[in-house]
Amino acid sequence: MSDLITKNKFPAPVDLAAVERVWRDRGYSCQHFQDPPGRVWSDFVHRTNEVVTVAQGRLQVTIEGTTVLAEVGDEVFIPRDAVHTVANASDGETIWMFGYD
Repeated sequence: MSDLITKNKFPAPVDLAAVERVWRDRGYSCQHFQDPPGRVWSDFVHRTNEVVTVAQGRLQVTIEGTTVLAEVGDEVFIPRDAVHTVANASDGETIWMFGYD
């Protein structure tokens, strides 16, 4: 599991522009997203690696059956071709970022 999540990768409060710069330097795109409570994105598969960072709230990310809880500043790595689900795990809105290599 430790290879899927890096706790406190980015300091809180998360600077969205700084995350975007870091990811672009690593060859990743960057998009911002906001999810209401209860939102679940189920069983996605991408042909590229993906990274996810939480700016506000919490996300539960399940990758090939392994679940991690991503909190503010954490970065989750989702390997290419891995079946994954992302769910808002907080009572309020979750703001997060994702990018593909």
